[in-house]
Amino acid sequence: MKKTQVVIIGSADDTQHYDIAYAIGSFIAKNGWVLITGGRTGVMEAASKGAHDHGGIVVGILPFDRFDGANNYCDIVIPTGIGFARNSMNVLSADVVISIGGKAGTLTELAYAWHYGKPIISCVFTGGWSKRIVAEPIDDRNNGSSIYPAHSLEEVFDMLGKLLNKPL
Repeated sequence: MKKTQVVIIGSADDTQHYDIAYAIGSFIAKNGWVLITGGRTGVMEAASKGAHDHGGIVVGILPFDRFDGANNYCDIVIPTGIGFARNSMNVLSADVVISIGGKAGTLTELAYAWHYGKPIISCVFTGGWSKRIVAEPIDDRNNGSSIYPAHSLEEVFDMLGKLLNKPL
């Protein structure tokens, strides 16, 4: 049976939101869900460490063609060799996408998630594209995707439980 897969997106150079990403990664692991990230540093590494520290499964989908670009907390490393095109693979792997902060790479992942109809929990309290995407939606198509603005960690946890139909 397929395990529930949660994708966290955010910047590789973001250390400001380390504690937030760590807490969300921990929550994912504690609920038995699989964490998928871009496998690199910053938000991705913090979430990966949180999940790893709580016994979770962590998958890193890398833009590189080598295994050695992954952070130390990935259990499964998938080197794609396709650069930022791997962002599409990241969100296609998701039952739900969580956006933390973010710059241009995060924006591409948000656009893919929107296009593919994935539910998006956007941590507006972290700024970046996670905040901007709520105020400026990508377009007006009704493709099944929804953006859920979260204003706190508690709201993120509550939304995850509701979206994944799991009592918390």
